[in-house]
Order: sequence, then C-alpha cells, then structure tokens
Amino acid sequence: MRLYWIKTNSFIKNIFSNYIWNIPNTGNKIYLTFDDGPTPKITEWVLEELKKYNAKATFFCIGKNIVSHPDLFNNIINEGHTLGNHTFNHLNGWNTETTNYIENVALCESSLLNQKSKEQKTNTKFFRPPYGKIKKSQSKKLRQLGYKIIMWDVLSADFDQTISPEKCLENVLQNAVSGSVIVFHDSVKAFINLEYALPRTLQILKEKGFKFDTLPY
Repeated sequence: MRLYWIKTNSFIKNIFSNYIWNIPNTGNKIYLTFDDGPTPKITEWVLEELKKYNAKATFFCIGKNIVSHPDLFNNIINEGHTLGNHTFNHLNGWNTETTNYIENVALCESSLLNQKSKEQKTNTKFFRPPYGKIKKSQSKKLRQLGYKIIMWDVLSADFDQTISPEKCLENVLQNAVSGSVIVFHDSVKAFINLEYALPRTLQILKEKGFKFDTLPY
C-alpha cells in the first residue's frame, strides 16, 4: 500500500506552514530537487541531462556521500546548481533523538563547507529531512539555527520500485505547476525510474514553457 502523497495537498501545507512546499512566482519557474547524492555515475548523468536543457536544480546531499565523492560534489557546484543538507547519515527524524539529529545535520553542514573551495563557501541553509520525517522539536531547533526546511509540492516517487518508469513520469507531468518543488533522487535505487522520467520531464515541461531554476535564497 502506498504511504505517500504524489501531490501535497493544501491541508498539509497549511498545518505545516513553517515548511516550504512550493514557491509561487511570476516567471513560470519550477524547482527540480535531487536527494541522496552525490552518487557516482548517477549524479554525473543527472548533471549531463540538466545541462542539455540549461536547467538548474538543487541537490540535497548526504554528508557521508560528500566525503566519499568530493570531486563529484564539486561538479555539482561548478555546474551552477544549489546545495542543500540531507543529514550526514540519512536519518529518519521520527526515530532519532533530537540532539543526535541536530548534531548529524551539523556534521553534514561541515561536510558541505569543508569540501568547497574558498570561492564556493556560501552556506545556503536549505534542509530537507530524509523521508520527509522530522519531529517538531527538530524542526524548531533547525529553524532557530537559520535553516529553511524544504519539503515538496510534487513527489516523482522514483524511489518506489513497485511503480513503472512511465508512472514516475506521469506523477510529475500531471501535477507540476508553476512554483512546484519536485523531488527526484540521484541514487542507485531510483535510477531505473529516474533514467526514464528525468529527460522526458525536462523536455516536456520546457515545451510547455516552464523554466528550471535553483531554490531562491
């Protein structure tokens, strides 16, 4: 049984109004986001696909992956994309004590900063909780520390290995509107769906007049 929403409804957005779910704008912009990287070969492929359409995106990176793949991480920066924090160990906030969770976010933040060159040391303070699961106490503390908690308006569900690549694409195309924050994953698990859905998402939404931009500061 599916335990997630493809399109986040207004009721949820209103309850959790301290989180960013979508970004209304007058420029017909859509915000592609990628979670769980950087991942060898897959993140590189994503960067090439984005480049074909002059599309910019935001990558919510796992700290341990940044440490393991620093060159790939810097490729994301050099291509003009924006970075976000996805914890160091991809923690489920609901199952993690708040102090430990905040420390893990800080460890990821250190990885983000340490791997950048001096010219790239800008701290975006974008945070996305893995699985979308975060306690109220964790959220409050992170926001006090200056983080913007970025959720999503449209979930591609590329991580769901029970759906077809065609369904993954449909999830995006049927629900994306101007201002949507769309979630993909540059991970091994998601790649079979991502490989099909991402190029077609870029092509079709561009043909419809949408522009792909990084999350605004």
